[in-house]
Amino acid sequence: MTGEPHRSCCAPSRGDTIALSEVRAPVRAAPARDTGGMVLVPGGEFLMGTADSDGYPSDGEGPVRSVRLSPFLIDTRAVTNDRFAAFVGDTGYRTDAERLGWSYVFAGFLPGTLRRESPRPDRTPWWCAVSGATWQAPEGPGSTLGDRSDHPVVHVSWNDAQAYCAWAGTRLPTEAEWEYAARGGLAQARYPWGDPLDPDGVYHCNIWRGAFPVKNTAADGYRGTAPVDAFAPNGFGLYNTCGNVWEWCADWWTVDHGVPPLIDPHGPKSGSGKVIRGGSHMCHDSYCFRYRVAARSANTPDSSSGHTGFRCTADPAGS
Repeated sequence: MTGEPHRSCCAPSRGDTIALSEVRAPVRAAPARDTGGMVLVPGGEFLMGTADSDGYPSDGEGPVRSVRLSPFLIDTRAVTNDRFAAFVGDTGYRTDAERLGWSYVFAGFLPGTLRRESPRPDRTPWWCAVSGATWQAPEGPGSTLGDRSDHPVVHVSWNDAQAYCAWAGTRLPTEAEWEYAARGGLAQARYPWGDPLDPDGVYHCNIWRGAFPVKNTAADGYRGTAPVDAFAPNGFGLYNTCGNVWEWCADWWTVDHGVPPLIDPHGPKSGSGKVIRGGSHMCHDSYCFRYRVAARSANTPDSSSGHTGFRCTADPAGS
């Protein structure tokens, strides 16, 4: 059973505009594997998922299950605009948003004319399908990256993330690897730093602060994306595993997690959506309480938006 993720809430789907079996041009690999920004996460057993009453059982967050993982390397930070620019400069790669001509942008970030003329999904009218929105023009024509070189690259699809990994000699994390690393060594905590959202009034993540979708106070310092090393890292040294941007995982979506023992699980062999984890700067507990480490959603592999990026993993040398 694959189930159907609540993707319209968290990340609108582009739809089946690209056949999943489409053969993409191979990406030339970089001269050497890029693991410089990674840390080694030790192998071990952890409790994946949650039975939290504030969670979404229909998303397959539970049951809580024991999962054993082999050691792996993972980026401490999401892939930045600078890193993605190096990939594009070396390969000439064009993202799905560039090839298809549009991507989703939050309406509140757009000038009036562009906001009015861009189509919107019926169920999530705060999203606009903006012609010309790409990773280099995050708010559409006329916009630039400006001072966001160290922010996570956005408007990248799962296909684009895969292409980057092929160039860098890395891979996307499995969903189990992502959650294990995101937890930072804490067992069944709601967030990478514990259970309170803002302990002692200190902000630990970039999410929507205020009344969604009409007012974001930006009390945590950011209305949109934040630098990839904003806020304190978790116990494994990873930054921003909750909030900021959703992150693509390798797995196809399912709510059937198999029968224990679960050892290095990789999810089903096929499906219609790829898992995304971590929530984003647009998450608010009034409609999308998915910035918890156990929360999950999915989207089609060709979909892109202004709040979805990725980080890479790799197997240790010699493994």
